[in-house]
Amino acid sequence: MMKSLRGAKPARRDRTPPIKQVPNPIGRSPVSVVEILTMAIEALWSNKLRTMLTMLGIVIGITAVIAVTAIGQGTQKSTEQRLQSLGTDILQVQSGAARSGGVRQGSGTATTLTLEDAQAIRQQVLGVARVSAVLQQTAQVVYGQNNDSLTIIGTDINYPDVRNTHPQTGRFFSQDELDAAASVAVLGPTARNELLGAENRAEGAQIRIQGQTYDVVGVMETKGTQGPQNPDEQIYIPLTNMSARLVGNNAVKGLAVRGIYVKAKSQDQLDAAEYQITNLLRVRHGIFPEKGDVDDFRLSNSADIIETLTSTSKLLTVMVVAIAAISLIVGGIGIANIMLVSVVERTREIGIRKAIGATSTAILSQFLAEAVVIAALGGMIGIGLGVAIAFAAANLFAFPVVISLWSIGLGFGLTFVIGLVAGVIPARNAAHLDPIAALRSD
Repeated sequence: MMKSLRGAKPARRDRTPPIKQVPNPIGRSPVSVVEILTMAIEALWSNKLRTMLTMLGIVIGITAVIAVTAIGQGTQKSTEQRLQSLGTDILQVQSGAARSGGVRQGSGTATTLTLEDAQAIRQQVLGVARVSAVLQQTAQVVYGQNNDSLTIIGTDINYPDVRNTHPQTGRFFSQDELDAAASVAVLGPTARNELLGAENRAEGAQIRIQGQTYDVVGVMETKGTQGPQNPDEQIYIPLTNMSARLVGNNAVKGLAVRGIYVKAKSQDQLDAAEYQITNLLRVRHGIFPEKGDVDDFRLSNSADIIETLTSTSKLLTVMVVAIAAISLIVGGIGIANIMLVSVVERTREIGIRKAIGATSTAILSQFLAEAVVIAALGGMIGIGLGVAIAFAAANLFAFPVVISLWSIGLGFGLTFVIGLVAGVIPARNAAHLDPIAALRSD
């Protein structure tokens, strides 16, 4: 047995040197986020023009969203401030609507309110601080060689306090001038500039309204546009003078007016005053709703007007932002198209990377990163442009700058999501390429 063992040939030893295991940084080690972003930025930088054109849709969309939102909120804030400057405790009573050829005209076209109605409201309605009756008409106004069509307001001495608008220079007409139907006028600042010029003194000048001469006694302070009206373009004269010399239509029961402004003692008493005024005017005008009679007047309060304008402005802003957001979708489609083209152009590169060990996850991550980087850069540029446009528009049109953080966050979040979604299909196609087929690609 021992002999047989000695005679046995020793086992052959394998002299082939062992293979050294070299770690593969692409395939075996996880690729860091920094490396992925670096490769994505390098790939995008190598095609700068294509990258810029791809970003254009995102830039336009985000710019539109930020700018439109800021401008919409700025104009809304400006409108609210101007209406609140006139008072949030104001009730407006308008005369009824006339009919012409069977067609109902707008409120204020019929002579259903009188100066006596305004006096009754002031004397009998609790919670009322001041009352002002008005007549309104558009007329040709002449000063020297200047001829303009302006709104003439015939009113009483309570108007400045009720409407919270007072003379900036000069004075308002007095009770004696109102009683005497004096031919005096107070100009709005824009009306003064158009007729007399900003450099000329208004007090003492004489203007002609529909051929009648009026002495200018003051200029009102600037208020700006409030809804459909601009007080700065109006001219104020005594109600009695306007009724006698310009309008010439007296109601059967007294001096006809087109509207009555009522200032409540506080905003809390506004609803009660509105209810009492409605009942008082129904009694005075012989209106019985239980018999089917319809009111020949209409009431509105400043709080309702502010709320209506605010809700309308918000709705318009949302609609415009929604339209602007469509360009973000177009931008996302553009990113998807360019990334698909990029996958086709870089097929051989993808094959080489996969051949040396790059995983499908690494390829997927890089192409997703490229799409997200394009969208993020476009979003940042769009946010900057949108904010710049908002500031420029605010300075140009004189309204407050309102930049909402939610609009910036929403815009940037949308760009990130769009970039991610737009890059999914191209990145997936790149990750699933067969390395052999990719290497054979030209």
